[in-house]
Amino acid sequence: MIAQDGATPLSAIDWLSQSIEPVKLAEPPVAGGISIPHVTVTPLDGQSNDPIGLLPANVTGLPPTIWSGSSEETLVSLVQAERVETLPAVQEFLRVLMLAEADAPLGAGPDGALFVARVDKLLDLGALEQAKSLIEAAEPDTAPLFRRWFDVALLTGTEDEACTVVKSTPSIAPTYSARIFCLARNGDWNTAALTLNTHRVLGDINEAEEALIARFLDPELFEGEPALDQPDRISPLIFRMHEAIGEPLITAKLPLAFAHADLRSTTAWKSQLEAAERLARHGAVSENVLQQVYTARTPAASGGVWDRADAFQRFDVAMHARDPRAVSRALPEAWDAMKQARAEVAFAKLYGGALQDIPLGDEAADLAFQIGLLSPAYETVALKAKDQDPFLVALARGVPQEVRVTKPRELAIQAAFNGAPPPADLQMLVDDGKLGEALLRTITIFHEGYGGDTGSLTDALALLRAVGLEDVARRAALQLMILERAT
Repeated sequence: MIAQDGATPLSAIDWLSQSIEPVKLAEPPVAGGISIPHVTVTPLDGQSNDPIGLLPANVTGLPPTIWSGSSEETLVSLVQAERVETLPAVQEFLRVLMLAEADAPLGAGPDGALFVARVDKLLDLGALEQAKSLIEAAEPDTAPLFRRWFDVALLTGTEDEACTVVKSTPSIAPTYSARIFCLARNGDWNTAALTLNTHRVLGDINEAEEALIARFLDPELFEGEPALDQPDRISPLIFRMHEAIGEPLITAKLPLAFAHADLRSTTAWKSQLEAAERLARHGAVSENVLQQVYTARTPAASGGVWDRADAFQRFDVAMHARDPRAVSRALPEAWDAMKQARAEVAFAKLYGGALQDIPLGDEAADLAFQIGLLSPAYETVALKAKDQDPFLVALARGVPQEVRVTKPRELAIQAAFNGAPPPADLQMLVDDGKLGEALLRTITIFHEGYGGDTGSLTDALALLRAVGLEDVARRAALQLMILERAT
């Protein structure tokens, strides 16, 4: 994950596995059963959580055997290695893989290592609601799953739900700090203070944790004191307690999942705007959320995100009025704003189809065509196109080989759609019943192609098409051609 200023924050897997390290509490570490909201899922093999998913085969288009021919260890390594920064079509497909219902892999153990890796990758992608639903489908009654469920609850403002579980089953709390936090949230402040003092004496809580929890439990005692130092490692629990004591932490350099906390109505609108853009960039919120945040208020200043909100609002008003002249004037500036925010695909989902029905001036018409190709209706847009880029039109129709081109990237895409076979090693994986492994490796290969290796680009697109993922191949290729991205 790359922050807006280019700094690299901690990965989601890092902060989940290390910043809230489970401790050995006095009670048995596994709950006998906890109460969670009802989630409708298909009953699957109870030996491992690995088969559990939210998307059945008739939704994903993938067979339930995608994992069953590969070893769990190999799949876990591949999932953990997948990059978040890539084209939106690839991000979306990776989310689908992580949410798919599928048979367990070879060597799947009761700890469900692949399941946990899938949850972590969803968190890495900022897909908190999907991660939460996936955990609840398995029931978060083990320490690793509850820890993740607890983290999501803290970031989405539903910590009272998680703390109710801790009240009924104290042993499930991932740390002493979490137990103290929940005692307070459940209204038992005296026991929380006593527990803090006890574990401070026992050395179970370090000085930084003690200072933060003490202020959380009794902020009036510290009025006039200097603010606490920025913590070296920031977990969701530390983040929430800093917020509660009036010393909120900036989310821009934190893992993507933290940005959800800035979408709440209690957060300043500028922070909401920046969070919505960051999340939309990764497909971690729907395009409707981006629209709602952009149009919530009137920009109070100029520059940066304020200008983007203003450009979006003026275009949105013109679209609602269906005024061709107003749309033609507003679209170029709105599109520039979306390019700055890297939210072009979300914008295309909102307006790409409707733009095709409005008569526009030349510059706006060219932009509307490109935006339409980034929308789900890309093929329909191409079929109606007149005097537009012939290669993009042909690519959207699935026949880019029908157009003469000379540039390396276009030639590489053509080859994939003109019968180039998938690389032998990937095809062998598919033939051996290791489709999911092949697809995970294909995503990595596509990223190499995205970075300029045209041979890898052909290989990745050829494999996607060979296994029936034509829509993913076309959308990824169109985005590669239209979006201005640096790897």
